[in-house]
Amino acid sequence: MTENVVIDVRGMTKRFGDTVAVGGIDLQVRRGEVCGFLGPNGSGKTTFIRMLCGLLAADAGEGTCLGFDVIRESESIKRQVGYMTQRFSFYEDLSIAENLDFVARMYGVKNRRETVRESIERLGLAGRQKQLAGELSGGWKQRLALAACLIHNPRLLLLDEPTAGVDPKARRDFWEQIHELAGQGLTFLISTHYMDEAERCDRLAYLSYGNLLTSGTAAEVISGAQLTTWSVSGHDLHDIASRLRETPGVQAVAFGTRLHVSGTDAAGLEQAIAPFRTEPYLWQQVKPGLEDVFIHLMGSSKDNFPP
Repeated sequence: MTENVVIDVRGMTKRFGDTVAVGGIDLQVRRGEVCGFLGPNGSGKTTFIRMLCGLLAADAGEGTCLGFDVIRESESIKRQVGYMTQRFSFYEDLSIAENLDFVARMYGVKNRRETVRESIERLGLAGRQKQLAGELSGGWKQRLALAACLIHNPRLLLLDEPTAGVDPKARRDFWEQIHELAGQGLTFLISTHYMDEAERCDRLAYLSYGNLLTSGTAAEVISGAQLTTWSVSGHDLHDIASRLRETPGVQAVAFGTRLHVSGTDAAGLEQAIAPFRTEPYLWQQVKPGLEDVFIHLMGSSKDNFPP
């Protein structure tokens, strides 16, 4: 492992009975990068993250995380990783300060009281430090969780859908903090469902049913999909969307105020949509976006759950 590579793993695999939850994943993340981990529910993101930080033993695979062997040195990895789970996992009948003090005790943090005080200041929690965790809104709970992840000065943060259920302003503030910390050399692997968050990441990795389907920068992921995309606008788009999804040659239909109709065969797609272009809709060829690519990838992947 080079000094600047924080995660460097190959063939990471986890099975639960006959189900392959994570099937031979390769991933490399460099120091100071924000890597977005995307995929539908049940795609294996959480399982992979838990394997990386030593909470779940891999059935196969090799590589390093923070320079430690991911299979044999998981205890060493745990001490240098901050892991933020999907669910709020702090004591709701303790205050912000008491929760942070408890986490600091668990990690054996030196100068614990001073570290807690600095953490409260850094994450903008001053003035609320005596408030009970159970009384916090989603955004403030998120700040507490991030402060707890950072209390032992980790080198890598693994954040599992950290902004789920948080309002747009809190999400924006959270991402500003992430990029500020990344600028200081901290590395992030963040699972998310939000396309605007994916676009804020330095690199992306997309999982579906346990398989890594694509990775790279947002531009590389879009280019690698080789999609042709048409935008459709007009009234009553639900009907045409349903018919387009049943049309051979159309591989993805993203619905919004406009439809995005995509396929990998440009000529075949144009032929497929030709009959629909006589209807009172406005058609225009556009550049595909991340959402178009991910809907296409979801449609082409196979369920890993045994029948």
